[in-house]
Amino acid sequence: MTDIVTETRRSPLGRNLPLIAIAVGAALGWWLLGDRISFQALADNREALIAFRDANYAVAALGFIAVYVLIVAFSLPGATIATLTGGFLFATFPGALFNVIAATLGASAIFLAARSGIGAHMGARLEGSEGLVKRIKAGIDENQWSMLFLMRLLPVVPFFVANLIPAFLDVPLRRFVISTFFGIMPGAVVYTSVGAGLSEVFARGETPDLGIIFEPKILLPLLGLCALALLPIVLKIFRGRSGL
Repeated sequence: MTDIVTETRRSPLGRNLPLIAIAVGAALGWWLLGDRISFQALADNREALIAFRDANYAVAALGFIAVYVLIVAFSLPGATIATLTGGFLFATFPGALFNVIAATLGASAIFLAARSGIGAHMGARLEGSEGLVKRIKAGIDENQWSMLFLMRLLPVVPFFVANLIPAFLDVPLRRFVISTFFGIMPGAVVYTSVGAGLSEVFARGETPDLGIIFEPKILLPLLGLCALALLPIVLKIFRGRSGL
């Protein structure tokens, strides 16, 4: 019996079952939800949401986090709307904290699912490779913290991609969680603050400006954080060339 269980755990299907479940859930979610999670849906239901929050604050907060985790874990449409909703219902704080916690939990689910399947296989192959591939893998391993923070801080890296790449490179879970939690925090605060001002946007019959993160007053500080994340890599290169 033990041998059968062990063999099942080692089988490709068993290893990839979590990732397959997420893929199926994502497909069903996109098919069933479609455009239902939208800014217009939030606008249409804002009074009911506020009333429920005021009557059941703790339940509303936990329910919001749970729904956000599912949206991220299954890569469902509406992650940006969920972030705005966090600000709309709970203000910039603790809304931003709720958003970051939920996004980190959902991202960790994808990371663990990918690492348990093809991620583990790919990591082993990269580790056992030779030549250029081996040197690239070693370079990434030496600068994991910087690379992880860069992927989170740069607004051009898709969130889903930033969840999968570390799984393929055999990044420890602790590093992934910490870099995700703190790396997404600046962007989460920006979008949560936009959500906190939705009442005025609704009153004017407008839609929020989601391109605000690319405005100089927001983008330049983010690029500054990216430069700080790159600093350890630059210093290593400089010390290597100078022989220090």
